[in-house]
Amino acid sequence: MPMRRLSVTVDRFPLARRFTIARGSKTEAAVVTCTFEAGGFRGRGECVPYARYGESVETVCTAIEGVRATLEAGADRAALQSLLPAGAARNAVDCALWDLEAKAAGTSVARLLGIGTPHPIDTAFTISLDPPEEMHRATAAVANRTVLKVKVGGPEGDAERMRAVRAAAPAARLIIDANEGWRPETIRDHMLVASSIGAFVVEQPLPAGQDEILARMPRPVPVCADESVHGSDDLAALVGRYDYVNLKLDKTGGLTEGLRFLAEARRLGFGVMAGCMVGSSLGMAPAVLLAQDAELCDLDGPLLLAEDRPDGLRYDGSTVGVPQAALWG
Repeated sequence: MPMRRLSVTVDRFPLARRFTIARGSKTEAAVVTCTFEAGGFRGRGECVPYARYGESVETVCTAIEGVRATLEAGADRAALQSLLPAGAARNAVDCALWDLEAKAAGTSVARLLGIGTPHPIDTAFTISLDPPEEMHRATAAVANRTVLKVKVGGPEGDAERMRAVRAAAPAARLIIDANEGWRPETIRDHMLVASSIGAFVVEQPLPAGQDEILARMPRPVPVCADESVHGSDDLAALVGRYDYVNLKLDKTGGLTEGLRFLAEARRLGFGVMAGCMVGSSLGMAPAVLLAQDAELCDLDGPLLLAEDRPDGLRYDGSTVGVPQAALWG
């Protein structure tokens, strides 16, 4: 491979409407895009810096710039794992290297991974945290979707939120996502409500590091780890507390570690959700490949944007399509 040229840009995508979770609201998705060019080929990757993990667009750009010379000199994906820590910066670089490798080889990332022919898959659509009546209205507008992710975790009113969403979408599979917003003194009551409305899974009900109670209490609804898990090394400590784990490439630090995460999760007996931050189709594309082997898919980020990237993923009803080469992979 000839000498590479690296560019790092910050792209901002206004959201179609305000998006709220237990930790706050946002009106735009700010992403960092990493692009390699070499030998007439181009590879791209995207990441979403996340303040919850101490990241910003500035810190992510600085991290990538700090290893620019090594990357442009030809460092591969294996070397990258020690050049940058797990997190958003490594994700953008890793996914760009996968894309570049596939383009230079005249093939696809799916073939490099031995996936065969990827297929469209059902993805969740997220209902933002709002007062119960507003969540009911928002749900009614998308009640035909097969899977809905319901944001809860407010200081009060979560039981009413869950019931309001179920009333508006009686047939949908529901993922209840508290984003660490519940507490040991409230979790039992909230879990019983989730069970009563037939929720499929409850995601990250308690703050990371304060979830030991999950190993000692009945779980009438399966529980999925999100903020409590980042990479494959975290998984063993979650056995007995969680039933599913949320695989997000911005946490694992890219597709390379994401593949290890998926294999280790299977070895330990976890179900897997392929998840995302709020970003464009470029950020979702690698995760679509991982979602081929996941029980749950939550890759609706582009649906929350006012406008996606050109050549974005195709969303058809409740399904998300396979990325085309013009986008990634």
